[in-house]
Amino acid sequence: MVSTENSIYISDKAKEKVTQLMKDAGIHEDASYFLRVGVVGGGCSGLSYKMDFDNEIKPMDQVFEDKGLKIVTDLKSFLYLVNTELEFSDGLNGKGFYFNNPNASRSCGCGESFAV
Repeated sequence: MVSTENSIYISDKAKEKVTQLMKDAGIHEDASYFLRVGVVGGGCSGLSYKMDFDNEIKPMDQVFEDKGLKIVTDLKSFLYLVNTELEFSDGLNGKGFYFNNPNASRSCGCGESFAV
């Protein structure tokens, strides 16, 4: 992926799954809801990814849109997630959601934590 701006991206397959999860949760028609992604301390490599649905923008949040989906992160997490793409795999060896992060110097085998 070649990016021309600093953003957070989502693959087509991940967008499909997020949209389905929002429908399952009954929030897909409420425009105030969005996908919140972030980074927290912990995990076997030092930092872990987190994602959830939210409907409250905080003062230092960074707001992006990719493929018609609003993606929000806090400023500290964005420093780790700049130009990252959220992906989804559901094959036999599927991992579910995972982050394709060009900023990570190493990641663990489970793909849920990383280091910079």
